[in-house]
Amino acid sequence: MTILDLDNFETDFWKDVDKRATWDQIIPGELRDTTPVTLTKEVIARFAKGVGEDNPLYFDEEYAKTTIYGGIIAPPSIHILLMFACTTTEDWMRSPGTINAGQNWSYHVPIRPGDTITMRGTALDRFIRKDRLFAVHENSFTNQHGEIVCTGRGQTIRPA
Repeated sequence: MTILDLDNFETDFWKDVDKRATWDQIIPGELRDTTPVTLTKEVIARFAKGVGEDNPLYFDEEYAKTTIYGGIIAPPSIHILLMFACTTTEDWMRSPGTINAGQNWSYHVPIRPGDTITMRGTALDRFIRKDRLFAVHENSFTNQHGEIVCTGRGQTIRPA
């Protein structure tokens, strides 16, 4: 179990860039290397505040207990952080110059403090349109109980 540590989270997307798969090396159907991470109340609160979210559901335990959730939950958008926290610096989705060309997400079960989240990510397809390199990818996040917390599919324009 790896507890997500935001103070030591790698944000240098140039690190290990030469070890990443290029567009023509991305194999549809091949699973990406991932590592489960555990979220704490502190990580959830810092993420919420960092993205400008001031809903007390994300950091005030007493308030959160009065809601239908019965306690603190993570903002749904935390999956973006998890997409990078669960992968290594060698993951092809970290490539500098990558452009988000659209995405759709579905949220199923709230993420709570203490949850260990596992990501399953894969490329579904890659294609060229108007001289641009596209990759279609899908990600699914589950908690330690095997419950799906979030699923999504997107397209990115890849650097050459």
